[in-house]
Amino acid sequence: MSRSRVGAAPILAGLAGASVAAASYRLLLRHPPGGAQRWSRRNFRGTEVSLLAGPALAAGLVAGSAVAGGRSGCATAIGVGGAAAFGLLDDLHGGTHARGFRGHLRALGRGEVTSGLVKLVGIGATGLVAGLVIEPRPRDAAVTGALVAGTANLVNLLDLRPGRALKAVLVVAVPTLVGTGAAPAAAVAGAAAALLPEDLGERAMLGDTGANAAGAALGTALAAAARPGARRTLLLGVVALTAASERVSFTAVIDATPVLRTIDRLGRRRDGQP
Repeated sequence: MSRSRVGAAPILAGLAGASVAAASYRLLLRHPPGGAQRWSRRNFRGTEVSLLAGPALAAGLVAGSAVAGGRSGCATAIGVGGAAAFGLLDDLHGGTHARGFRGHLRALGRGEVTSGLVKLVGIGATGLVAGLVIEPRPRDAAVTGALVAGTANLVNLLDLRPGRALKAVLVVAVPTLVGTGAAPAAAVAGAAAALLPEDLGERAMLGDTGANAAGAALGTALAAAARPGARRTLLLGVVALTAASERVSFTAVIDATPVLRTIDRLGRRRDGQP
C-alpha cells in the first residue's frame, strides 16, 4: 500500500502543478490585477508579451508542492513563495540600471538600495528557511538554503530568450523524477511544461516572478534528492555559473555552441513569423 502512495505522489504533484499553472494563467489573463497594461512588457525582439505567466507558474509550483507533501513539499512552497514575492516586487517596481551582484553592490555603495538587492536578500532569507525545513542541522541548512536561493537566481539569469529558462528547468528536473526528490521535481516539471508553449510562442514571459520561483522550486527538488555532500557540489556549480555570468554572456556561449543553440531555438518563433 505504501509503495502505491509513494509511486502516485509524483504523478499527482505533476498534474497539480500543470493544471493549476494553466488555470491560473487563463484566469489572470481574463482578470489581470491592475489591468493588462500593468503586466505588459517588450521582449528581446520588441514583441509585446505578458508577465502574467510568472504568477501563474508560481501558483502551480505551490499547488504541486502542497500535493507532494512532506518536508520537501513544505520547503518548496516556502522557497517558491519567497522567490515569487520578491521577484514580483522587482517586476512591478524595479529599475533596470543596476544588474548583477556587482551592479547592485555599486548602487549600494552610492547609498541606493535597489529592488534587485532587496530581492536577492529576501530570496536568500526564504531559501535559508526552506533549507532548515529540509535539513535542520545549521551547517547543512545553510548549504541547502544557499542552493535554493542560488538556483533561483541562476534560472533568472537564463530567462533572456523565449523558453530558455523553462527548458533548462525541465532538463534538470526530469532526471530527478526518480528518488527522494521525485514529487517536488514532478511539480516543477508539470508547471514548467504547462506554460512552456506560451513562453515559446512569445505570448508571455516569466519575468523575475516566474523565473525565480521556478529556480527556487528546482533548487529545493535537487536538495531533497541529494545528500549533504552532493548539495555542496551542486552549490559550487551554481556559484561558478553565476560568477561566470558576470563576465560572459550566456546567450553568446549558447549561440556559439551548436548543440546548445539547437536546443535553445527548438520550438521558438523564427524571425519574421507571427
